[in-house]
Amino acid sequence: MKNKKYKALALSASKLGISSTSINSQALTIVKALTKAKYEAYLVGGCVRDLLLGAEPKDFDIATSATPEQIKSVLPSTRIIGRRFRLAHVHFGREYYEVATFRAPHDSSDKGKVGQEGRITHDNVYGTIEEDAVRRDFAINALFYDVQNDKILDFVGGMDDLEKRQLRLIGDPETRYREDPVRMLRAIRFAGKLGLSIEEKSEAPIRELAPLLTNIASARLFDESLKLFHSGKALPVLELLREYGLFECLFPATEEALGKDKDGFFKALIYDSLNNTDTRINAGMSVTPAFLFAVMLWKPMKKLEAAYREESYPDLQAMQLASSDILAQQVKSTAVPRRFSNVTREIWLQQSRFEQKSHRRAMGFLDNRRFRAAFDFLCLRSVAEKNVELQADAAWWEEFQRVDSEAQIEMCNSAPSAKKKRRRSSSKRRGKPRT
Repeated sequence: MKNKKYKALALSASKLGISSTSINSQALTIVKALTKAKYEAYLVGGCVRDLLLGAEPKDFDIATSATPEQIKSVLPSTRIIGRRFRLAHVHFGREYYEVATFRAPHDSSDKGKVGQEGRITHDNVYGTIEEDAVRRDFAINALFYDVQNDKILDFVGGMDDLEKRQLRLIGDPETRYREDPVRMLRAIRFAGKLGLSIEEKSEAPIRELAPLLTNIASARLFDESLKLFHSGKALPVLELLREYGLFECLFPATEEALGKDKDGFFKALIYDSLNNTDTRINAGMSVTPAFLFAVMLWKPMKKLEAAYREESYPDLQAMQLASSDILAQQVKSTAVPRRFSNVTREIWLQQSRFEQKSHRRAMGFLDNRRFRAAFDFLCLRSVAEKNVELQADAAWWEEFQRVDSEAQIEMCNSAPSAKKKRRRSSSKRRGKPRT
């Protein structure tokens, strides 16, 4: 395979509707600098694919014949990262652009290793542009844009796949998924986000190989989860993940809860939330991973909270313990950073405060930095759970935010007092609750 020659289909970029004016100026600076230094340099991957599909690229990745050290010699602002897969990040202030050296198929050296299950453990075997194209994952991501010569280079039939609106792995699908199981998640993300079908042979092994994801570092799966659910197409992505048995590898407790969701309230909460997230992302608004995990883990947390209450723990403590337990479980699948999991916990713990409508407490809650996220969560719950009391609370707090200070006092004075829950008097049992 190392010495095999690949013939590229070279097409006019301008005739395909692509112009260098649609390319990020800093990405062009990198390409021109490397080309001037006598190295090959091309835009590659998702940015080329998106330009051909008429979409605005999110990132501009570059492939080159220069090694990471040579890139740094040409562009001094470069930082070389990675061990398994060494890359160059060329910085422009706070922004950076990823530049990768052409890769070749793996050999028996220390630079290219494959583990017992077929997973790549080292990936620093450098090669030619032809070899680099063949070792990429999907054909539609293996298109190169030669800016200098106004050419799109296609070595693996990516243009045909774009016309067919299909996603096809390059090479033997099972081998490629075993090399890197995350490719299964990428297949789902691209299919959902771009509205593509998965080619039959590329689709066939996914369900059987899904468990391989449990061997992937949970920190990497957290990053992939954000890409999946913050893609702007979270709903179709979720449906595909569940269809192919991949969702339970990312959110095992959520998948179990959905399987037991007889009234459909939990599914409605997730769908409403993801639809809201898609709307915000597509409108250019911000979203937080904390909210995603608050929604996904709400029912598993409530189940555990109920178990703690059965053990006679007070309401607040029961939720605190359940929150900590369920987040600790989730970290084993997707390593949610503490800066997000802490916010998720706060969103949950604030829900009971919406029942408290005395003026002092209401004003204090309104100033809480998590109020908005907690309120949005309440609104989603009230609709998904079809709960009249939650809907009344949501309406009350919606109005409370709009009116002036005098009207706020009047609202609080006329609000019914929250009934205090009486708990049976008994000693707490020690240890974890039965679930």
